[in-house]
Amino acid sequence: MNKLIIALALSLPFVASTATAAPAKAPLCAACHGANGMATIPGYPHLAGQNEQYLVSSLKAYRDKQRNGGQAAVMQGQAAGLSDAEIAELAAYFAKM
Repeated sequence: MNKLIIALALSLPFVASTATAAPAKAPLCAACHGANGMATIPGYPHLAGQNEQYLVSSLKAYRDKQRNGGQAAVMQGQAAGLSDAEIAELAAYFAKM
């Protein structure tokens, strides 16, 4: 029993450091890309597990209106108000899912 308690106590810092809270803007993404990052709408990409740098460059391209076609108008509107820090936070969050 004591070994179990010690093992749990030693693992708590690791669990706490790897848990990632959802960024404040993540619910905006969930409408189309799913609450768990897995899109339920055909034609919409899954964000969960996506490459972090790809998500950063994609969101910046949408925000800066450099990416067009498909659902670009929707994404441009969603990304328009995102700062670089918010984009980085969202990308890290979805990449770690």
